[in-house]
Amino acid sequence: MGTVVDAVNKEANGSAPVNKKVTVVFVLGGPGSGKGTQCENIVEHFGYTHLSAGDLLRAEIKSGSENGTMIQNMIKEGKIVPSEVTIKLLQRAIEENGNDKFLIDGFPRNEENRAAFESVTGIQPEFVLFFDCSEEEMQKRLLGRNQGREDDNIETIRKRFNVYMESSLPVIEYYSAKGKVKKIDAARPIGEVFEAVKAIFTPSKVAA
Repeated sequence: MGTVVDAVNKEANGSAPVNKKVTVVFVLGGPGSGKGTQCENIVEHFGYTHLSAGDLLRAEIKSGSENGTMIQNMIKEGKIVPSEVTIKLLQRAIEENGNDKFLIDGFPRNEENRAAFESVTGIQPEFVLFFDCSEEEMQKRLLGRNQGREDDNIETIRKRFNVYMESSLPVIEYYSAKGKVKKIDAARPIGEVFEAVKAIFTPSKVAA
């Protein structure tokens, strides 16, 4: 293992930890838990920058870069994009953005993602915002969506929910053990959920 100086020198080729002091909040929640809506509210009210792992991968594919083509081929073949690829995109977005407060949405998807993110970037999340919602409620919401997403049928929803639970629970348990999980009851109406979110992001109340 090299020294910190080596790590900073290696920054040029993108393999060193993020070299600015940032606050990172991981946002986790199953499909239909409403975390996307709440992320928009947090950005608007608390000045965070919202980074979605999925959006970054899609943007990279659209850019037509060599990296983007590789990601596209992996997805086409039904392979999972390696953690390192997603982490590099997140790392680049954090480095290039003038802000120092980030919501990372939909990542880490599993325990391997989590460990790789911490070791590659050197960043420990401030906390994990977990939108807790029952399968029944998520199912109801997804089926009620008018977006016509072809993957919003019962079978697929169940599968997505099970995959989410199996892979994300170990991440939530890991951070729970460190006292870093802020759990929100996401089954409530949007306004009530945001009141709970606001209480977490308002420092005077956090210290209470």
